[in-house]
Amino acid sequence: MEEIAQVTAGLVRLSFLVQDVYARVSENHDLTPVQAKLLCVIADGPRGMADLANHFGVERAALTGLVDRVERRGLAERTAVPGDRRALNVAPTETGCQAAHAFKTEVGEELGKLVAGLSPELRKHLGQALVQLLSSDLGAPMCRP
Repeated sequence: MEEIAQVTAGLVRLSFLVQDVYARVSENHDLTPVQAKLLCVIADGPRGMADLANHFGVERAALTGLVDRVERRGLAERTAVPGDRRALNVAPTETGCQAAHAFKTEVGEELGKLVAGLSPELRKHLGQALVQLLSSDLGAPMCRP
C-alpha cells in the first residue's frame, strides 16, 4: 500500500509540474491554457461545439465564450455543418494551426527536459507505463507534442 501511495503522490506532483509547464508555455505564446488546449484539440481537424463542450466538461454557453475569444484573435473559425443548420464546427485558421504547432513544439521541448536525465531504459519503461495508464481512457490528451 505504501508503494501505491508513493506512486500516487508522485503522479500528483508530476501533474502540478506538467500544468506549470503548460501554463508557462501558454503565456509564452500569448494564450491562456484553455485557449492552448482548444487549439490543440481542433488542430487535428474540425470539432463540433457539442463535442468540444463535452470534451472540456462545460456547458455549450461557456464554450461559446471561449470560441468567441479565440475567433476574435483569428486563431479559429466556426463553420456550418452540412445538413444541420443549427450545428457548428470549430476549425483552426492557418494562424491557429501555426500557433498550435509552435505551442506543442515548445511543450514537447520543455517536457523533454524533465526526462532528459533518465537513462534510456528508464525513459522506455516510463513511456510504456504511460501508454498503459493512458490506454484506460482517463481522458483525451490535452495536447500531444
